[in-house]
Amino acid sequence: MPKLIAVHEVNDVDHWLASPKRAEVFAGIATNMQTYVLPDAPNKVALSMEVADMDALDAMMKSAAGAEAMKYDGVRPETVVMYIEA
Repeated sequence: MPKLIAVHEVNDVDHWLASPKRAEVFAGIATNMQTYVLPDAPNKVALSMEVADMDALDAMMKSAAGAEAMKYDGVRPETVVMYIEA
């Protein structure tokens, strides 16, 4: 199961950290999710996870549900960068 780190910007870090949407949209796709914040940059965050099915992750990220979850969480989609374990 590959590990993945997603780095991105959000509108409100506290809202993003408290959001239930992350668990909802990644259910069945990812496990061992961990959130990170960059102390000196108030809107930069990261999420690490282990991904069971990369195709399912890609489909979710492109779906209406994925877009709605990012909007709800205040994620700035144009800033999302994903790193996959090599």
